Amino acid sequence: MNISNFSSDTWQITKRNLIHYKRSPRLIFFSVIQPVIFVLLFAYVFGGAINVPGNSYINFLIPAIIIQTVLFGAVNTAVGLSEDMSKGLMDRFRSLPMNRAAVIAGRTLADSLRNISTVLIMIGVGYAIDFRIEQSLPETIGAVMLAVLFGFAIMWVMTIIGLSVKKSETAQMAGMAFIFPLTFASSAFVPTASMPDGLQWFAQHSPVTYAIDTLRGLMITGNYNDTIWYMLAWITGILIIAFPLAVRQYKKIG
Repeated sequence: MNISNFSSDTWQITKRNLIHYKRSPRLIFFSVIQPVIFVLLFAYVFGGAINVPGNSYINFLIPAIIIQTVLFGAVNTAVGLSEDMSKGLMDRFRSLPMNRAAVIAGRTLADSLRNISTVLIMIGVGYAIDFRIEQSLPETIGAVMLAVLFGFAIMWVMTIIGLSVKKSETAQMAGMAFIFPLTFASSAFVPTASMPDGLQWFAQHSPVTYAIDTLRGLMITGNYNDTIWYMLAWITGILIIAFPLAVRQYKKIG
């Protein structure tokens, strides 16, 4: 792979997608509205019934919603790629003298940059309902970057899904079928200690739990040394497996 051509082609595809997002602000709106609903639902409907030792439920919840937000953003990657295939855009890209890996890399990079804005919006929503960051600014920036990087890794799994189905609706359903169990069977909304034994083991070792607990440590408690390496290991492992599979799937379409 020619690194120079790959980088240049990736950036061209990234710019193409960013321009599309700029012209369609509703894409950001719809990617944010669902996490906002979850914040309000869990904070005001279930929050009073869920006990979080040593912390407020809002501070417990918002880092989880941030991770959920980037996961929903990853599902949008699957939907977008499926739509591009149905419109014939993938066939046009394949006809160009362009690095094939760059086509899907540009899409995931653009979606990751969009995720930064949605994460910042979610932090702002959290502040409106009494969420407060208790750690330093560098740790908070690190939390945002790690959340986006985690979403970037999951996007490659969603890329495989998006390139494997013919309809955007199918891509969305398949993506959500993957994301929802991982999110709810984690430390997102309740402490894992309150779960049944079998589910508790799964939740404690879930990549989503490691990601959420790392963000809580970086933003709230300061306790992240035991989880950040697991989070980075999961990100690395997902990328090592999903990236070549996604490129292979892209080469097979047509």
